Amino acid sequence: MTAPERPSASAFVYPWDVNGDPRAPERIAALGVRQATLASAYHSTRALTPRHPRHRVVTARYAAVYYPAGERWAGRALRPYQAGDWAPGDAYAEAAEALAGAGLDVHTWVILAHSSRLGAEHPETSVVNAYGDRYPWAPCIAQPATRAYLTDLAAEAAVRPGAAGTELESLGWYGLQHLHAHDKTAGVGLGDAGQYLMALCFCPDCRDGYDGQGLDSDELAAAVRRALEPLWRGTAQDEGWPTVEKSLGETVAAATRAWRDGRARTLQEAAVAAVRAAAPDGFQVLLHADPVAYHCGANAGVDPAHVLSVADGVVVPCAGGTALLAPFAEHARADTVLAANFTVVSGMGGSPGTLAADAARARELGATELRLYHAGLASDADLAAVRAALR
Repeated sequence: MTAPERPSASAFVYPWDVNGDPRAPERIAALGVRQATLASAYHSTRALTPRHPRHRVVTARYAAVYYPAGERWAGRALRPYQAGDWAPGDAYAEAAEALAGAGLDVHTWVILAHSSRLGAEHPETSVVNAYGDRYPWAPCIAQPATRAYLTDLAAEAAVRPGAAGTELESLGWYGLQHLHAHDKTAGVGLGDAGQYLMALCFCPDCRDGYDGQGLDSDELAAAVRRALEPLWRGTAQDEGWPTVEKSLGETVAAATRAWRDGRARTLQEAAVAAVRAAAPDGFQVLLHADPVAYHCGANAGVDPAHVLSVADGVVVPCAGGTALLAPFAEHARADTVLAANFTVVSGMGGSPGTLAADAARARELGATELRLYHAGLASDADLAAVRAALR
């Protein structure tokens, strides 16, 4: 009996994992991957570089682009920030050329609605919760100026010279769950319902949006605060969306979803269209996505049928199991890319030793490709396990 074809795999990588380390491209290619998904626009982070000959820790102090930003930003208040010394000049192009030289296809990795510096310098762009607290890491995707910024950033950061495709992350609503510096938010388990309620935005544009859905935004904010009280007391029962409906009432809950889902869908449509307009024929566009539409975060909550009608496919988080693949597989076309994303860094909760079995389960559920997070962060032992799995 002939063994089934193994799904092709791509490893995530930062420019600083490659630049200055002449052995990095061949080491990544030797994992058995066909592609490198290389960050061209990324949020602030502090990253270990276990094998780099010049450093062991890289501190990317703010969200930035890793190439020279274009003329389209001249005179605009909202514009991407150039990286500092962690990715100077055209760091993306330097790394991409080296990876391509090792025989790897290179796709861009673009982080969009996630920037603490944007929120700090332009606080009016941030999500505002029902208590009036701003989330500076989370741009409100309902605001016209923010939507224009994100759409143009998607097109520019995605379509870099030599890239054959892109993966757009954080193209949707962000909530409370972002890990901030010295994070102290785990004292109360919010659950899915609490995360949604704490993510509802009450900036002026969203207030107008709720009013347009027949809601009174002040009354809605008060209702959200009341609904969250059991969480703070430690008496809440979380059943996900049914709990939101019970807390706000089905009609009110549905109206909030109508506003937020509509803003997310039209932004995704606009961003993908902008990328396609700037890209050559055959350029692949994927979204990092969660099939539970009311979820927030880096893997944007989407309606599977809709997002697969817009993009060429999705990258699905599978660190906690492969169940999230199935809703997308139900709507996949013959040419749809359904990439199962596995963490292969043991220190971050990954399990590279089970990658072969995990990949087999993912394929049974419709996965066509694998994504491996993250070639630059993993230990030598983790990378050896990946090589064995992909052999």
